[in-house]
Amino acid sequence: MSDKSRPVTGEERGEGKFPKGLVLRLFAYLVAGHLFAGFLYLLFALGGQNR
Repeated sequence: MSDKSRPVTGEERGEGKFPKGLVLRLFAYLVAGHLFAGFLYLLFALGGQNR
């Protein structure tokens, strides 16, 4: 078998590191998700005080 028929793993591509774009996108999604969850928490906390 030749080397071209073998699947390329992450270790061969970048020595086990994630691509930079994926890391930035994951970080942005985590931050946005936490901000959204905090907004919902604040909404329910303030709404619960108006009883």
